[in-house]
Amino acid sequence: MADTDMKRSATEEGLKNVNSLLMSLVGTPKGTLAVKNHPITEDYSISSTVLGLGINGKVVECTSSAGEKCALKVLKDNSKSRREIDLHWRAAGCKHIVNIRDVYENSYNGQKCLLVVMECMEGGELFTRIQDRTAFNEREAAEIVKDICIAVKFLHDLNIAHRDLKPENLLYTNRSNISGGGVLKLTDFGFAKETFTRDTLQTPCYTPYYVAPEVLGPEKYDKSCDIWSLGVIMYILLCGFPPFYSNHGLPISPGMKKRIRSGQYEFPFPEWKNVSNDAKELIKGCLKTNPEERLTIDQVIKNKWIAQYNVVPQTPLLTSDVLKEENEQWPDVQQGMSLALQEMRVDQDQPFTVKNPRLDSNSALVKKRRAKAAGGVPTIQEQITQEETGGS
Repeated sequence: MADTDMKRSATEEGLKNVNSLLMSLVGTPKGTLAVKNHPITEDYSISSTVLGLGINGKVVECTSSAGEKCALKVLKDNSKSRREIDLHWRAAGCKHIVNIRDVYENSYNGQKCLLVVMECMEGGELFTRIQDRTAFNEREAAEIVKDICIAVKFLHDLNIAHRDLKPENLLYTNRSNISGGGVLKLTDFGFAKETFTRDTLQTPCYTPYYVAPEVLGPEKYDKSCDIWSLGVIMYILLCGFPPFYSNHGLPISPGMKKRIRSGQYEFPFPEWKNVSNDAKELIKGCLKTNPEERLTIDQVIKNKWIAQYNVVPQTPLLTSDVLKEENEQWPDVQQGMSLALQEMRVDQDQPFTVKNPRLDSNSALVKKRRAKAAGGVPTIQEQITQEETGGS
């Protein structure tokens, strides 16, 4: 019995060593960040070209003294920004995470700012690239998911949960062919947090279409919400639309919340007709409503659809066509999602609590009961609140 345990222990240790070796090939965690205090303009020229909008700040183009194009993110100097930079810096050694070159601490008009210089991701967003394709197949989708998995595993091995894994945060380094050139990388660590146990992450901050069910309620959540997001992204990659949707054209509706919470989604024809069962089973493992039952990133990476991505069938997908058809709706969807984020986000440093109608005299339910008892009609604001907390 002792020999068996020793062999098992040796095998597990061997697997850990192999795993460590494989991950070292895609990068190693960075050391201590040295923040520079001299003016950034001594090293970079800053343009007015806006490259994107992150959770906590605007990203503009800048150029190094050597003529290299970079991306500059400007943040107010506070604990929230420093946490974002610290976690991103530590993770930036990974091949599939956007690299940070320099960080400056400068003041403008008496306001202390942190200026983060990153590599410039000129290849654009993941789904824009796929939409531009004339053809896209399941093997290519598997390779993309594999790259995202490497980034997530790198983070989770550092006990970091990204917490806002969504297509807009997956960018290509350049515009060369999707399967032959630009590297796909994860960015924007505005919601990232360190996590050591399943009980540490409590903040319901999210982007509606890519949120795990436990983020929509009072339950605590952790790295497993990144796996949920991974499942949703994988689903969209294989068909062009998300597994959960709002019937009312809103970024997120009570009905959509219910579907996410109960795990109600399908693999409809014709988009899913020829997609492999391996892909569908992996999605099911990522979209489990119970975080305890959901796959870990190690289990996802060991799954043959990921581990043997290069032998996944080259089944043609309808993803590009569906994304092209939905292109006109994209700006509205993005705007709606931004507004929903603004309204639904809770301060990361505040614990999320559910109000008890019996105890909270200002709750919508209590107001509704009072109005009913008094025979009165609730105000417009109360009606809106009641609709948001009720039906589909």
